[in-house]
Amino acid sequence: MSIQIGAFFPTNDMPADRVAIRDWAQAAEAIGFDFVVVSDHVLGADWSALPDFDESLVKANGSYDVDDSFHEIFVTMAYIAAVTERVGLASGVLILPQRQTSLVAKKAAQLDVVSGGRLRLGIGVGWNPVEYEALGQDWRVRGRRQAEQIELMNQLWTNRTVTFDGEFDRVNHAGIKPLPIQQPIPIWFGGGAEPVLRRAAKYGQGWIPLQPQFRPDKLEGPLERLHSYLKAEGREPSTFGLDGWVVSSIGGPDEWQTEAERWVTVGATHVTFYTSKLGIGGVEQQIEAMNQFYDVVR
Repeated sequence: MSIQIGAFFPTNDMPADRVAIRDWAQAAEAIGFDFVVVSDHVLGADWSALPDFDESLVKANGSYDVDDSFHEIFVTMAYIAAVTERVGLASGVLILPQRQTSLVAKKAAQLDVVSGGRLRLGIGVGWNPVEYEALGQDWRVRGRRQAEQIELMNQLWTNRTVTFDGEFDRVNHAGIKPLPIQQPIPIWFGGGAEPVLRRAAKYGQGWIPLQPQFRPDKLEGPLERLHSYLKAEGREPSTFGLDGWVVSSIGGPDEWQTEAERWVTVGATHVTFYTSKLGIGGVEQQIEAMNQFYDVVR
């Protein structure tokens, strides 16, 4: 397949062990994966102590809680960069609006530098207001804030100094140094809500239709709308990236191969093998599954 093939860092299954993280990352590179994807959450909630929270929202978005492991996204990607030479680094996805914009721009720029220009910044708006509250950000304006954040980050990544007076952020004749190798760092959008597709068409270089809501056979309508938004922005849909996730729980290698082929049929430029919290097991079992996946889709 003439696509880029990625491996999802199994954060929920990964122990608090730097050797295990190193072994997984180096195995991904040795197997031949083009990139690895690292996910993001800062805090998990104890849902049993929050009986009034919408349970359907939790179930629809992966049902993670305070007992699930999430390795910090920037530190993890920096460590993976340090123990590898070639494999690309993608966030899948960074919950941007719950963070300070200039600090994200600075961290991403530094990660791009130390990795030799390997970063692809996948971003989302998240779904968990508990996290937003704990991080001091307003859940209600997350989409509008994300759009403004992208404008500011792109300016910070490409200019010596920036003056910016937005609704949520203000920068007064200041800049970050060092600037990233990629100017600007490519931004991909995760999620499937209509505002996400519109923002992706305006600001992004690609779309990540996050599981489990989106599989290739459910993408006809969203892709048609995304392409119409791209054309309205004067952009060519054929140059826009699409990262389809193949979830290990759909079956074995034969089913993984079929699913990857379906993604290619609908226009995927990237395919990611997703294994986190799906019962595969520890690092050795994760690596074995990665080998099997790569063998059938390469």
